[in-house]
Amino acid sequence: MTPHRPAPTLAEEQALLAAGYRIIAGLDEAGRGTWAGPVAAAAVVLPLDSADRLAALEGVCDSKMLHPRRREELEARIAEAAVAVGFGLASASEIDDLGILPATRLAMRRAIANLGIAAEFLLIDAVKLPQEKTYQKSIVRGDALCFSVAAASIVAKVRRDRLMAELDALYPGYGFAQHKGYGTAQHLKALQALGPCPIHRRTFAPVRACLELRTRSGQP
Repeated sequence: MTPHRPAPTLAEEQALLAAGYRIIAGLDEAGRGTWAGPVAAAAVVLPLDSADRLAALEGVCDSKMLHPRRREELEARIAEAAVAVGFGLASASEIDDLGILPATRLAMRRAIANLGIAAEFLLIDAVKLPQEKTYQKSIVRGDALCFSVAAASIVAKVRRDRLMAELDALYPGYGFAQHKGYGTAQHLKALQALGPCPIHRRTFAPVRACLELRTRSGQP
């Protein structure tokens, strides 16, 4: 039996409010470990001064703990209740060029830029953003501990999953709508049969190995 995990709290946000900050954005990513597709990031500013709007977000937690249908429901609630939501991507080619951590930071910075308002403080899941001048705090397991980060984890995951379903129609046969680019047996079988497509991350070991094998065997 899986032990019960405590729900994320607003402790970080409340401490920042007490310190005088008002526009506090939680940030998280999705798709960092996949073989294909972009890495996505979301920034969410919650209505910390509205108990009613926060109450509508009951059940928000680390996106990995939620059923896909529940994630969809909560993403819609977050989009409606939040003060601002920003979403950003870094493409597979940018991941190959920069490396996954710099590309993740790039996606996060794009999410911040897409908020539409200037955040005064950033609460970030695990990652530090040295190029951002905004005050910030990196929180290990932030998506499990901090409510704003948990909300961002849901937005990032749901919106990236939707994009991968759209990309499945552009690149059929790989099963992107099912596995979302993650390394499953289905994905590996398709990769070996079809070869990498334009949204595969060529620097990731399974894709690189497939490319090398096809080159040695004379396949395109």
